[in-house]
Amino acid sequence: MKNQQWSFNEVVPETMAGQSLKVLLSQYWQLPKHLVYSVRHAKRVLVNDRYQPVNFPVKAGDHIHLTFTPADFANPFPNVLADSAATVEILYEDDNLVVVNKRRGDKTHPNQPGEVGATINHLAAYLATEATLPYMIHRLDQETSGAIIFGKNPAVVPILVANIANKQIRRTYLAWVSGSDLPDVGTVDLPIGLNPADKRKRKINGPQAAKAVTHYRVIKQQAGYTLLEVQLETGRTHQIRVHFAAIGHPLVGDPLYNSSNGSPFLLLHSWKVDLPLPFTKERQLVEAPVPKHFRDFEQKLAKS
Repeated sequence: MKNQQWSFNEVVPETMAGQSLKVLLSQYWQLPKHLVYSVRHAKRVLVNDRYQPVNFPVKAGDHIHLTFTPADFANPFPNVLADSAATVEILYEDDNLVVVNKRRGDKTHPNQPGEVGATINHLAAYLATEATLPYMIHRLDQETSGAIIFGKNPAVVPILVANIANKQIRRTYLAWVSGSDLPDVGTVDLPIGLNPADKRKRKINGPQAAKAVTHYRVIKQQAGYTLLEVQLETGRTHQIRVHFAAIGHPLVGDPLYNSSNGSPFLLLHSWKVDLPLPFTKERQLVEAPVPKHFRDFEQKLAKS
């Protein structure tokens, strides 16, 4: 049974006292203009159970009731086929979102109609018991493991997407790279574009290049390899993989960008996501445990 509407009961924080209802909705809660227009036009935003105009000044502690309907969204019910929920590992869940520990080798989402087996398919089976669907927020490469965020209703999708774009969501990765002569901390600032020679790959300064910035810190160096903590300032396809290959330190086990693989698996893991929860802005830090293929590689290094 699909939801016919999504309702939210939120409280105005001290920091927004005296601000207009419009500022609260659009700037503080980061609802896009079309959603603010929809709830205002249909009188589906209430302040202390009463409809108020958008220039109404709200007070700290006021109760705001919001109701969204399927017509408010371009794609309120994404067509996601449910697969087995047996492999789903939930790292964090509330009424609005879920953070899943994605398995290495699983796609984030299917590429073909009727395809299943992706993380979003498994999550759809898990969420079926809650009569809701998973909504895409961001992606991880198929061979990348770890924490990935999905929405549980269409209203929070633009909020979470905006939070990634304006860097309010901080994503930290673990990566093993070849070589052990990297500075303790550093930044790679190289534009990434398409690779005309290989559609699967990306290339520094390739066609349609966009700004790409990656920050890193060395955790340890061992037997000619380095374990890095990596933070993305931008989110380009294959960004970490392309950047470290470009500076001569390709990721271990990378089938596309490393010709001398030291592992059968790509050693890139989405380790932590630190995000402000929709509406409340309460920060939530979610950590995905270090996976087996990382531990196996470290054991191999220890023996070398």
